[in-house]
Amino acid sequence: MQIGQWNTFEVLKRVDFGAYLDGQELGEILLPVRELPVDCQAGDRVEAFLYNDSQDRLIATTRTPLAGVGDLSLLRVVDVNSVGAFLDWGLPKDLLVPGSEQQEPMQKGRTYLVYVALDRSGRRIFASSKLNRFFSSRQVDVQEGDQVDLVIAGKSDIGYKAVVNKTSFGLLYEDEVFGELETGRQLKGYVKTLRPDGKIDLCLHKPGYDKVLEAKEKIMRILNKSGGSLPVTDKSPSDEIHALFGISKKTYKQAVGALYRARRIRLEADGVFLNAEDQP
Repeated sequence: MQIGQWNTFEVLKRVDFGAYLDGQELGEILLPVRELPVDCQAGDRVEAFLYNDSQDRLIATTRTPLAGVGDLSLLRVVDVNSVGAFLDWGLPKDLLVPGSEQQEPMQKGRTYLVYVALDRSGRRIFASSKLNRFFSSRQVDVQEGDQVDLVIAGKSDIGYKAVVNKTSFGLLYEDEVFGELETGRQLKGYVKTLRPDGKIDLCLHKPGYDKVLEAKEKIMRILNKSGGSLPVTDKSPSDEIHALFGISKKTYKQAVGALYRARRIRLEADGVFLNAEDQP
């Protein structure tokens, strides 16, 4: 049984105020009556999330929390006192961020990116905004060119710090990112470079020529949808190209050049056009 996670429980017995579930080594776990599935009986199996109630007892719920143990999530502070800050994570008991786990003093009403973890006893759930405690700056088990899951952890002078595959930090350089990336945003990215010091440089598009191949397909698809022409040239602003195709101007020029050489498009002063055989 995993605290702070969804588990499959066997129902041991029904009582007036709910049902007791078999928590195995954790003992009997209460599932309150308001959470019980219809016609739930002893011997049934139920899926429930296991967490601590207001008296620190383990309790089950069928509500879906905003995060579980091992997750990074952007959560809102609903209260602050001498113990710490309390976050709304979608369950009746708010999630505690102890004062010692706050990167900066948290303020009521603001949202923070936090990591959800178990304390040393392994029985109490807490959250922390001190992400460096949980994610190293050393490389993970990835190779250059691999697609990875990213969570934006904040902005620096040279770009955006991101958590890679929930295990390590990497960096997206600002000159390779179009538009703002909000803290907490989850997206796909690619490993651009594994540096000798173990750090990871990231990008949002496939590195190397793979991204050009992908861009060619996207340009052809959008041209077909737009009736065979677009008022975009290599003189168009970078942000206009990115808004339309989601790629950099450099990649756009490489992809358009390849399509032109393959005689699939023609380039005019006022835009790009599909050749006759590729017209929709």
